[in-house]
Amino acid sequence: MKLGIVGLPNVGKSTIFNALTGGSAGAANYPFCTIEPNVGIVPVPDPRLDKLCEMYSPDKVTPAVIEFVDIAGLVKGASQGEGLGNKFLSHIREVDAIIHVVRCFNDGEIVHVSGEIGPARDIETINLELVLSDIDLVERRIDRCKKAAKGGDKKPLAEAALFERLNEWLGEGKSARNFPCTEEEKELIADCPLLSNKPVIYVANLSEADFAGDLNENPLYRQVLEIAEAEGSRVVPICGKIEEELSQMEPEDRQMFLEELGLHQSGLDRLVTAGYDLLGLISFLTAGKPEVRAWTITKGTKAPQAAGKIHSDFERGFIRAEVVPYETLIECGSLQAAKEKGLIRSEGKEYVMQDGDVVLFRFNV
Repeated sequence: MKLGIVGLPNVGKSTIFNALTGGSAGAANYPFCTIEPNVGIVPVPDPRLDKLCEMYSPDKVTPAVIEFVDIAGLVKGASQGEGLGNKFLSHIREVDAIIHVVRCFNDGEIVHVSGEIGPARDIETINLELVLSDIDLVERRIDRCKKAAKGGDKKPLAEAALFERLNEWLGEGKSARNFPCTEEEKELIADCPLLSNKPVIYVANLSEADFAGDLNENPLYRQVLEIAEAEGSRVVPICGKIEEELSQMEPEDRQMFLEELGLHQSGLDRLVTAGYDLLGLISFLTAGKPEVRAWTITKGTKAPQAAGKIHSDFERGFIRAEVVPYETLIECGSLQAAKEKGLIRSEGKEYVMQDGDVVLFRFNV
């Protein structure tokens, strides 16, 4: 699971990446401070693991994780090679979803590549570069389909017609992820590695004063929110400076600081959770003295395939899954109590895993 952090130069990408990962990515007041992408692995916040640790006192705790990639700042003309050009675009192609950091703060000491703050313009600049890069791919796909159809095969012709419609849409500066089409057509389009088809979370990077104020009254934040709502994306408001401070605190001090700000979670925890949800991911849990662990699967995964996440032998020799929902286990106070009350279910091969299932897999190889 890779989330790529993108944005124009000097919008706070590397500051946010460092706060997320506790890393030391370059963060300086000039464009292209980041050239090669920085990579960091971040645990997915999950209070359920803490409760299970109280219950089992395990030797080891392993949370689910997300990989974040801090990608160099993009500029207008990147699709034609400006700035870091195609190198930048190739790094985006490798991620599952995009975290688009948008500058929503005024600071005369930090240079803006366009000379003035304009979130809507900045979003349009990056989205357009991704779309222009996609047009080239789509045109090549159309040519291949038409060549394949010369033998009289109707399937490539229908595919060419679909991509011609998509090409017109992209030609209007619109992202592929908002292209109106059927589910079957979506699958065909997903087979083409389009940058503008990747799901997006917009991160509105605010000043400390603006973050503490009424966001609905903030015109810069409203620009980001309106664009996100129009395309069905989501927005996470963050103050990069606050997150940087939080990342350097001890856990107890961090919690006190958050409470003083009237927050339950840091902005970065909210971002990690939103990214996990954006990709349609859930966690099932395994618990015992050796280890308490969260395992990442996509929504709709069946029990044998979930077992295969632990070990291929578990899937190959799957017999059954003994399942208790996390909430039920906590209410009962122990696995034994849940068993005595008949609340542990025995599920077979067709069972679809649910978020928070605490599972013991039975298998035989």
